[in-house]
Amino acid sequence: MRHMLMGTLLAGAVTAGTAAAAPLCDDLGPAGLLARCNRGEPVALTLSSGRPLYEGPQPVELQSGAYYVIEITADGTAELAIAGPEFFRAVWINEVVVEDIEIRPLGLDSLEFDSAGTARISFVAIRPGRYAIAIPGTTGETQRVEIVIQ
Repeated sequence: MRHMLMGTLLAGAVTAGTAAAAPLCDDLGPAGLLARCNRGEPVALTLSSGRPLYEGPQPVELQSGAYYVIEITADGTAELAIAGPEFFRAVWINEVVVEDIEIRPLGLDSLEFDSAGTARISFVAIRPGRYAIAIPGTTGETQRVEIVIQ
C-alpha cells in the first residue's frame, strides 16, 4: 500500500509540471525509494534558547526522489517549536518517531517541544523548490533553516 501511494505521489508530481523524481541510486531493489542506497545525509536541528536552529551550511540541498531524516533535538532550555508547512507539503512523510513511538501522519505542520527530547522525521523529498523550517514567531536568520529540493 505504501509503495502504491509513493508511486501515485511521484506520478502526480510529474503531471503537475514539476521535475520528475531522480533517486540517488540506480537499483532501488524491493525496498523501493526507502532503499539504503537512496538515503541522503541526515539533517540535525537543535531547539535551544540562544543557539542556532541549524549549524551547517545553508541552504540544505535535497534531491527529489531521495529519502532523508531530519532529527530535531530540544535541550529543554525553553518551550520551542518548529514549523514548515510548505516544506512538509512538498515531501512524503514516512514517519515521525518520538520516544520509540512511530507516528505515520498524513500531513504535518509543526512540532512543539515542551521539554527536552528528540523527534525523527523520515521522508522522501518530492516537489522541487525553496522552503524554510523555522521557530514560529522569530525573525532571526539563525532561527530558520533554508531547504532546497532539486
